[in-house]
Amino acid sequence: MPAAAEIFRESWLVLLAYVAGATPFGYLAGRFRSIDLRQHGSGNIGATNALRVLGKPIGITVLLLDMLKGLLPVLLAMKVSGQPAIHVATALAAILGHNYTFWLGFKGGKGIATTAGAILPIMPWALLVAILAWIVVLLTTRYVSVASIAAAVVIPITLVIQSLLRAAWNPVVLGFALFTSTLAIWKHRSNIARLRRGEENRFGKK
Repeated sequence: MPAAAEIFRESWLVLLAYVAGATPFGYLAGRFRSIDLRQHGSGNIGATNALRVLGKPIGITVLLLDMLKGLLPVLLAMKVSGQPAIHVATALAAILGHNYTFWLGFKGGKGIATTAGAILPIMPWALLVAILAWIVVLLTTRYVSVASIAAAVVIPITLVIQSLLRAAWNPVVLGFALFTSTLAIWKHRSNIARLRRGEENRFGKK
């Protein structure tokens, strides 16, 4: 019961994480240039489309901001709360905030950068393997979407391998990893459809 009471008292961290995650930096950067990212490129408000439509400086800035809005709420939760469930819930809230922002009618981005920032303090080794997989697949295929899907798949697999090697299982973190992996793949369903039709743009192509 004390743990449940502590989780309830610290639930404000989850709400704060959602609001932070819901801040649509890509969309705001586009509006600053009088461009609605939803009407250009892939129609996504994330860093990849921002880079393609708005250029490298703005795209890289959006990428970093999207990562930070996932990372900082989790770091705050870890500083304030000793409950791992709050850390995971905060990470998930930031990701859902980006993917389903209330500022844009609960429609948002695909959440890859925000997911990377949010899971960094919770599962750093899984994230490192995912980043390596992302780089290898991107260099091989030049499809950002394929690289992102590959990275999403690698995260829970890495955690399972780690758990087997350590003979220690954390069902909350594993469940979180499986959910975020599935969510990332689901958010890329339009990309998957374009890939099947041969219409997906390669990285570097306008």
